[in-house]
Amino acid sequence: MENDNWVNKPGKAQKSLKLRKMMKCFCSGEQLQRGDMVPLPDSPATKDYRASVRSSRAGDTGNIEEAESSLRESGALNYEEARALLGRYEYQNGNIEAALHVFEGIDIASVTTKMKVTLAKRAQIQKRRSQKYDPPPMSIHAVSLLLEAVFLKAKSLQALGRFKEAAQSCTVILDIVESSLPEGLPENFGADCKLQETLSNAVELLPQLWILADAPKEAIMSYRRALLRQWNLDVQTNAKIKKEFAIFLLYSGNEYNPPSLRFQMDSSFVPRTNIEEAILLLMILLRKVTLQIIEWDPSIVDHLSYALSISGGLWALANQVEELLPRNIDLCERHHILALCYYGEGDNFTALNLLRKLLSSAEDPTCVPGLLLASRICAESLECAEDGINFARRAIESLQGRCNHLMGVANYVLGLSLSAQSRAAMTDSERVRMQSEALQSLESAGRLTKMNDSNVIYHLCVENAEQRNLDTALHYARCFVELEGESTLKGWMLWARVLSAQKKFPEAETIIDEAVDQSGKWDQGALLRTKAKLQIAQGQVKNAIGTYVQLLVDLQIQRKSFGLEENLKKEKDFNRTMELETWHDLASIYIKSSRWQDAEFCLSKSEAISCYSASRLYIAGLLHQSKGLHKAALTDFTNALAVDPSHVPSLISTAVVLRQLGNHSPATLISYLRGALRLDRTNVAAWHNLGLIYKEEGSAMEAAECFETAWFLEESEPIEPFR
Repeated sequence: MENDNWVNKPGKAQKSLKLRKMMKCFCSGEQLQRGDMVPLPDSPATKDYRASVRSSRAGDTGNIEEAESSLRESGALNYEEARALLGRYEYQNGNIEAALHVFEGIDIASVTTKMKVTLAKRAQIQKRRSQKYDPPPMSIHAVSLLLEAVFLKAKSLQALGRFKEAAQSCTVILDIVESSLPEGLPENFGADCKLQETLSNAVELLPQLWILADAPKEAIMSYRRALLRQWNLDVQTNAKIKKEFAIFLLYSGNEYNPPSLRFQMDSSFVPRTNIEEAILLLMILLRKVTLQIIEWDPSIVDHLSYALSISGGLWALANQVEELLPRNIDLCERHHILALCYYGEGDNFTALNLLRKLLSSAEDPTCVPGLLLASRICAESLECAEDGINFARRAIESLQGRCNHLMGVANYVLGLSLSAQSRAAMTDSERVRMQSEALQSLESAGRLTKMNDSNVIYHLCVENAEQRNLDTALHYARCFVELEGESTLKGWMLWARVLSAQKKFPEAETIIDEAVDQSGKWDQGALLRTKAKLQIAQGQVKNAIGTYVQLLVDLQIQRKSFGLEENLKKEKDFNRTMELETWHDLASIYIKSSRWQDAEFCLSKSEAISCYSASRLYIAGLLHQSKGLHKAALTDFTNALAVDPSHVPSLISTAVVLRQLGNHSPATLISYLRGALRLDRTNVAAWHNLGLIYKEEGSAMEAAECFETAWFLEESEPIEPFR
């Protein structure tokens, strides 16, 4: 009725006539004068406009009502508003270039001040709930119409591939609203027009435009602006922006400055890197899913899993997965993800127990990923190797006629489990059989993966090297380094070890030097230690000592650089172990040179790092043994075995010292040496000392076999174990 009354008011015909005159002048490209104007003759633009109006009249009821609202409140439709209406019509009809031409004629700068004042007064009126106020210079509908025109201009520029201009146009909307309402939008602000919808669309679109314009820094600023300002975005839009921002931070490939949060509380967490900021966003989203504020989105867990995996936060990921409701994640998937988390953090026992539940008959006994992971975990333990073989064979059975690549992976983990089982074999015939089967499985894996899986190639090299197929192992070592793009240190080191087994020490040292040149400063520790051992093998003891000293200096500098960062805990633990073993290597050199004072100094340094170290107690035993203090040496070796019962050098040295003391039966000595060989079948010292005992006992045949084995292994012994 209100609209009808307005239409029937006196002067309605005059206003309609005025609107038609404005449209005619606008379409002709002329400005409207203050007084009445004589209608201009029809131009092509006018005819096109009339045609478009006729074709879209049925769908333009809302636009007409908004125009009427503007007319009711302001008494007339000005030039900018008229262009905004026409531009909207053109855009809705798909005439992008024509719409852009119309929008570019709007002088937003000339009305920006009025728009800001209008928005500010509207907010004050809404807060005070009072009707006594000065009328704003523009109607809220006019402001909404003009801001929509700016947004549609940005969309038109985007459609034409002019992304930077589109982003700049979109920024105008946010600048006007933000400067007008510095404290943010009140609730239900602009609910009676399209203002909130336009603003939400602009906030969401702006970072996407900057990304398309290849301006990542501006995109980051736009994302943060969208999330840190009060724009009255609905929950789903806010969640969508958070997810897109997290994805951009994770995969953009660049590192940006952390956010500057002026209002952040001291006790609150402030992200320092892209990864931390992405994790924070994704964890907020996951919390909202748990509280049923937003809908479940499985990709959130996928991205969070990746982010926490590369940042070493697998415990945090496990906690997040455990908090997910059963309706959001399948029980089998939960067990599998948790198993991966625990395995990644080194808790193989818990991971394997979870996988056993997953693979039970009550859940999913044919889950191929679970079977493969379970077999991989079992392959790392001699006690569980047989279970690993069974898991791998179940996976192969489930994969018959399916994916060749997964079949290759199944053969790969089968080979690892067979290799582990061979090391625990009680008889030589069983060990040789399992080694052969392991090699066959790994070769099958190589064929099925088309020799493109670096893990398969690496273990093909290791297995051939341990079986002393050194030429074949050298071939695979080269293939591995090439496949990894010369970027993996373990490939270079394996290559050098194979060369050292062939007694090509200068070539091996050249390989290590090349690896040092290819690696970063903090990644050279293991390489330098290997280089020192190669120098010792060539009789260059002085050079080896210099290399060890360089390594120790680098480790001390690195330790100071790391400080107390929690996310570098694994690196610090690795460097701590490296420093400990380096002091022990130096002590061994000094013991062989009878430089006992220097050896004691090295042991005091290692004791400061770890006083309960089996290797430190073993070196202390060697020092006492070299001084002729056999009982003291035996105490050290016994203590070393108390710390680590599987410490092979201590088992061998215990047998040697007991033999020197001469107060133990040969059976006791043999038990120590056989125990060492069960752990390391290729240990030259164990075979040699076992041969000596058999020789003293008059078992010539057994002694000859031991000496022959020791000689064969010594001829192809690497400076460091292959595995």
